[in-house]
Amino acid sequence: MAQVARRPIALVAALVLLLEAVGIVALNAVMARFVEIQSMSLDGLDPDAMVTGTWALGIVSGLLLALCALVCLLAGVRDRRPGRPSRVLLIGCAVVHGVLGAVTVGLVGWAAFALMMVVLGLIVLTLVAYGETDADAGGPPPQPTTPPASGSAAA
Repeated sequence: MAQVARRPIALVAALVLLLEAVGIVALNAVMARFVEIQSMSLDGLDPDAMVTGTWALGIVSGLLLALCALVCLLAGVRDRRPGRPSRVLLIGCAVVHGVLGAVTVGLVGWAAFALMMVVLGLIVLTLVAYGETDADAGGPPPQPTTPPASGSAAA
């Protein structure tokens, strides 16, 4: 991939992940409010526990998405490959988007699936664009081999 395209890809991925983080927190806030107003419970669970759990899920998910956005933003601004823990975080985020994309087809529809796949594609493109370089490959660059001298052939 051209080195010119990797910065914009990482920056767009950061923006999209940050917007998604805000959207996830807002969606969970709405769901928590519905649970609270209607005093919903699941199998006799306390409705207050359901509200607290919904808020906790929304906040933790939003923070993780914001952290992934920060990793993409730093990669784009610095134009450097993210470190190993950051790559693991982005890979985990990509896997979650893939699974959620498959689930959204049946629950929400193809438009939501397409949106999830766009986000997945941006994350994967960020990871691939800042792939392994020659210096990161491990070890010094290969040295050219010289043929053995004519008088030192093994006999």
